[in-house]
Amino acid sequence: MRLKDKTCVITGGASGIGRESSLLFAKEGGRVLVADRNIEGAESVVSEIRDAGGTAHAFAVDVTRANEVSAMMEAAEKELGPVRVVFNNAGIFPLDDGTPEDTSEETWDLVMQINLKGVFLGCKYGVPALRRAGGGSIINTASFVAVMGAAAAQVAYTASKGGVLAMTREISAIYARENIRANALCPGPVQTPLLAELIADPAARARRLVHVPYGRFAEAKEIAQAALFLASDESSYINGTSFLVDGGISATYITPE
Repeated sequence: MRLKDKTCVITGGASGIGRESSLLFAKEGGRVLVADRNIEGAESVVSEIRDAGGTAHAFAVDVTRANEVSAMMEAAEKELGPVRVVFNNAGIFPLDDGTPEDTSEETWDLVMQINLKGVFLGCKYGVPALRRAGGGSIINTASFVAVMGAAAAQVAYTASKGGVLAMTREISAIYARENIRANALCPGPVQTPLLAELIADPAARARRLVHVPYGRFAEAKEIAQAALFLASDESSYINGTSFLVDGGISATYITPE
């Protein structure tokens, strides 16, 4: 088992990439704290893990609140043992996130609070927990748009993920000598309920899909496999990377005329 007896904290664990990662990490022997604002969803994932013979604990958290994130790390240590993996995965993509002209200040602020500050707080309180455990892996969910921009306007989301990528690089340099490494997981578009809502319009779907060499979006399980690699000792010398899992978008990104 690739994560045997390692305590793993996963935010946004109730759905999408977080859910699939929680299930996979537990299958690989990890003790998983499934953290989410949706505590019912988190508890459902925990039940599924336990039914399969794994170890997990649910925790309700708003990643924008420092006291809740601190309490999340404390709960992980208390319930599951020393924390070796912190997967800061929680994020949002509001439907009204568009161009700088179209996007409201309220939407901008909300996206930055959850997507960027939430990752900052996960690192702020995750690093001491990892230090107490003797080291470990931080995985921050960024996006391929942090590297190259998006085919459709989503200025707040793209800016927030660019911030996650830059912050992860700095964190990776600061803590490497303490055996704490940090990498930014940069997925391409992933087939989740959120994406389905965003691209319900066939034209919007086609606009994004035209850039994907595979001709399909990623499945959440495929991104979870990449997160598992970054969490495991197999990636022990991988630090500070933009770990692109985008189906080749970054290799062929061209805006059609």
